[in-house]
Amino acid sequence: MQIKNERKKIDSLDKKIIGLLNQRAKASKEIGSIKKKLNKEIYAPDREKEIINNIKKTNKGPLGSDALSAIYREIMSSSLALEKPLTIAYLGPEATFTHLAALHKFGSMVCYDACESISEVFLDVERGSCDYGVVPIENSIEGAVSHTLDMFMDSDLKICAEIIIDITHNLLANCRISSIKKVYSKLEVFGQCRIWLQTNLPNVELIEVSSTTKAAQIACREKNSACIASTLAAKVYGLKILAKEIEDSPHNITRFLVIAKNDVAPTKDDKTSIMFSIKDKVGALYDMLAPFKKYKINLTKIESRPSKKRAWDYYFYLDLCGHKNDTNVKKAIRELDGKCKFLKILGSYPRYE
Repeated sequence: MQIKNERKKIDSLDKKIIGLLNQRAKASKEIGSIKKKLNKEIYAPDREKEIINNIKKTNKGPLGSDALSAIYREIMSSSLALEKPLTIAYLGPEATFTHLAALHKFGSMVCYDACESISEVFLDVERGSCDYGVVPIENSIEGAVSHTLDMFMDSDLKICAEIIIDITHNLLANCRISSIKKVYSKLEVFGQCRIWLQTNLPNVELIEVSSTTKAAQIACREKNSACIASTLAAKVYGLKILAKEIEDSPHNITRFLVIAKNDVAPTKDDKTSIMFSIKDKVGALYDMLAPFKKYKINLTKIESRPSKKRAWDYYFYLDLCGHKNDTNVKKAIRELDGKCKFLKILGSYPRYE
């Protein structure tokens, strides 16, 4: 009887929640119409961050803030789809970690376009066939994704958001572990799961393929074969998860960038990415970084890349704390611009928490 009464309460609350969600959806749709008249972008990373921060401040439990944020991710995804059908380009194929990152940011109610290369993601957004793009930028174990860095040299697209996700590797198959004769995955993934594989599958053949998705495609149709891939790959390709989180290091994190045509408004908790090249002289890089120390701006990443235009000519990719419109950031970038050969602001965007 007590359970029945509590369930009646839940039914009554569900009716109220549905009513409120539809009221929210109507308001979102109206905002979409206003944005269209003002020629504004539908997706607003600054507003998204404000909503998530409000949830965390308002929440008093028992639901955790991460759980509520996940629920609101789908609510916001539904709202975006009501305001305007959005298409998100990502480095495919389906069920890659970049696909997982895109879903984490935009939810399941928008459309997705799997691209064969990072160049194709940039091209699809540049020509307008996709509204936004998601590309990997760095991994905590393997370092920077050089192709993404290189694409920013010639592209006018802006970074409008970042996504950071934990990368977990899982053994997937449609047979028992004792029956496995072959395991497919990327070479880097085998390296990250070396201890587990040596301990649990010491005599199994490890076969390198181009992606974890390709590995899942083979494993789902080949007898006595398994793959190491994401849980999303298990869902997409109908594989069973035989072992979860088999990576040797628990701190395998990958950062992704969302690219778009427009800038993002400040949120008071932002990052800015820039690219610059230096004059060939002793102490040149030190001189370039001095303005950031002068104005007390924290640098979170610096990466060098060959320019590919002249031997021993390099450009630098830099992440810093703050928005490009912040007073001290503007001063530091202005001073840097006066010292370097080339400077490009790639975008200011909300810092991912």
